Amino acid sequence: MPSTTVTEEKRALRARMGRLEERLSPALRRESDAALFARLRALPDFQRADTLFLFVGRGAEPDTLPLVRALAEEGKRVALPRCLPGREMECRLFVPDTPLIPGPFGIPEPGEDAPLIHQGEIVLALVPALCYDRRGYRLGRGGGYYDRWLAGFTGLRAGLCRDEMLLPRVPAEAHDQPVHLVITETLTLPGAAR
Repeated sequence: MPSTTVTEEKRALRARMGRLEERLSPALRRESDAALFARLRALPDFQRADTLFLFVGRGAEPDTLPLVRALAEEGKRVALPRCLPGREMECRLFVPDTPLIPGPFGIPEPGEDAPLIHQGEIVLALVPALCYDRRGYRLGRGGGYYDRWLAGFTGLRAGLCRDEMLLPRVPAEAHDQPVHLVITETLTLPGAAR
């Protein structure tokens, strides 16, 4: 059972981060995205990975769709999440000429006809968040989809976080799944041990 105190802390932090997101200009987001993607692409683990699990950013999250397209054109297998009932998700292959469709939360995702990518095939997973802390813990949007999925994932977990969204501490519970690397525009920090 979640702690009421931690639940309230997360709710308050989501509201605070939401206000911060709203203040980020489109120009600042584009500049930040370019720096984040450059640092991500420079990682040897990322360069070696043939199968990646990414996400389509929403709100002030990095706009990853151009990155997804570029990686697919470069020959990487890029999986995207597809939400399922019961707060579960699966990984479906991004196919460049096939349109993404709005999922349950309005986030573009592959359709059920896109090839399924099994979790064990994925070398690196990029995990979305409103913010991260230096330990690799994240504050998501509250659905628990990624925590459930990450509980069985054995590959490298990485998170992109704008410098101003990196916090000293994010409230965490036993079920919260941290990432191994937190990447900002200026830093690459080790998070949870692999």
